[in-house]
Amino acid sequence: MLKVIDCELFVKWVVFKLSTSKPPFMVPNNTFLMASLQPGDVTGFTFFVGLMAMFAASVFFFFERSQVDGKWKTSLLVSGLITMIAAAHYYYMRDYYLNALAHNAAGGLSFGMDGFVNPSPTQFRYIDWTLTVPLMCVEFYLLLKPYGAKQGLLWKMIGYSVLMLVAGYIGEAVQPESTILWGIISTLGWAGIVYEATAGSVAGMARESGDANLQNAIRLLRNFVLVGWAIYPIGYMLMPGNLLASYSGTFNIDLLYNIGDAVNKIGFGLVVYQMAISASKK
Repeated sequence: MLKVIDCELFVKWVVFKLSTSKPPFMVPNNTFLMASLQPGDVTGFTFFVGLMAMFAASVFFFFERSQVDGKWKTSLLVSGLITMIAAAHYYYMRDYYLNALAHNAAGGLSFGMDGFVNPSPTQFRYIDWTLTVPLMCVEFYLLLKPYGAKQGLLWKMIGYSVLMLVAGYIGEAVQPESTILWGIISTLGWAGIVYEATAGSVAGMARESGDANLQNAIRLLRNFVLVGWAIYPIGYMLMPGNLLASYSGTFNIDLLYNIGDAVNKIGFGLVVYQMAISASKK
């Protein structure tokens, strides 16, 4: 009972903080823009939907921990942390995006003009991904831990994710003139994760466990990395100077990222939840 009460108090505190926090974006005259979602702004709509969907998923995962065996509770806790961290960042990314649009519209500013603010919240995204993507890789280790996984596997998966993120950030925000080179390096990290879950130590341990539920969960998580995470390199390649730059006017990078974040983070958690529930019923 105490754990349920604590969880309810935590959720109420988070809702209060999200409803009373000020927007993070400051215009040059140091006044806050209280921007609102405009009709037809599909990208802005996905910021709102992503925020609430991931927050709701966090509440679900936290409360469902009481329904699974002890060895799976940490896995569900991590699933809830992933979506909760993302929801908090989406609150700030949503406001940054809307306030940047309002600032540019108020000044009649367009790309390349002095004072123009890029509405894409790149910095916030990479802060979010730096925390959540390694945690998503940790889920592979946590699912395999009851079957003998060692900490070496944990650090290997985290290492791949860090390589992918650091190289991607450098190519997108630090050295955009070398975006293709850094994109290739980032892809090596992604490929390492896919390999481990397809033919490497992750896949091998799942196969040796003889547990059909575990094997199915690892396969589904691998598919999220292989297919779901493909949204991110597509968005990356839409940057100026990259391979798909000519299509940047056709595809909205933030729209792709918003959909990818919600589907992948919630989907990862649901796979872990299904695995934990099935294993706990045995």
